[in-house]
Amino acid sequence: MSAGLHARLRLDRGSLALDAELEVAPGTVLALLGPNGAGKSSALQALAGLVPLDGGSIELAGRVLDRPADGTFVRTADREVGMVFQDYLLFPHLSALENVAFGLRARGVRAGQARRSARAWLERMGLDGSASLRPGALSGGQAQRVALARALAPGPRLLLLDEPLAALDAGTRMHVRSDLRSHLADYAGCTVLVTHDPLDAMVLADHLVVLEHGRTVQSGRPGDVARAPRTDYVARLVGLNHYRGRSRGGAVELDGGGELTTADPREGPVFLAFPPSAVSLHRTRPDGSARNVWPGRVAGLEQHADTVRVQLEAEPAVLADVTTAAVADLELTVGSSVWAAVKATEVRAYPGDPAP
Repeated sequence: MSAGLHARLRLDRGSLALDAELEVAPGTVLALLGPNGAGKSSALQALAGLVPLDGGSIELAGRVLDRPADGTFVRTADREVGMVFQDYLLFPHLSALENVAFGLRARGVRAGQARRSARAWLERMGLDGSASLRPGALSGGQAQRVALARALAPGPRLLLLDEPLAALDAGTRMHVRSDLRSHLADYAGCTVLVTHDPLDAMVLADHLVVLEHGRTVQSGRPGDVARAPRTDYVARLVGLNHYRGRSRGGAVELDGGGELTTADPREGPVFLAFPPSAVSLHRTRPDGSARNVWPGRVAGLEQHADTVRVQLEAEPAVLADVTTAAVADLELTVGSSVWAAVKATEVRAYPGDPAP
């Protein structure tokens, strides 16, 4: 993949030992997901040249940027890399136009040409009327677009986005996410996005890499990762109940206790997943057709839009989404005893690995 990004990132940062491989083709977006301390920001810093690798290499469009084995290290200013930081880091004393022109001037473009190009980028971002405003007078969405224009104006081969929507409120975020997707679709270079938000990743990325404790635990297209999570973190991220166990036919003995039945018989280690919406709750043991029925105790209740997410302590523990009317009818409170039911056809089984 000489035209794109190939990186084997090895960093030793005390409590974090990062060892991850990234491949990004031109014109595509790779999203790095993972809990705090997983190594996402360290990976971005290494790609930007802010920290040198301890091992591995970074190659962009056929050019080696960092390879400790032979002492190669290209400093940040000499890499064809643009970056949008979480807090944008716009220069407060410069106008929007001057902020965008700064990136071009840093690349040696003359002042007049830099301003003309910066104005064209602001127009492209729908900010032609905001060119003279300083960052303090911009909305969050406008500031994000100015930061993106500043990063893209010099024509980088690699664009790094560090939580680019995190500073926005929920309403603004939805619109800016849509705008960002459009701008990324027009960008011919490679993009690496770091985010905690699964919706940002699912909407913006062509490929996901999930990091935990510095290692890649899952990668693939967003839809594939969402349908078949391989760790509890990924399952929580996409909102699924998730279990590991050993299957004998359709019966699966779960590693954490309990047993579930699936309509997809397999043999050996498996993962099981189903959405909280597939779980029904009952005050007494139900007589219906559901193959999976077990008792539990309500451990928590949380409002989720127009439903309530119920957390059950049971074997297995489970999350259930029910209506507010069902909460009232079942008189659900923390400590209530209930029965959970899930049809076997709702339980997705897919190959797993032996329990660690």
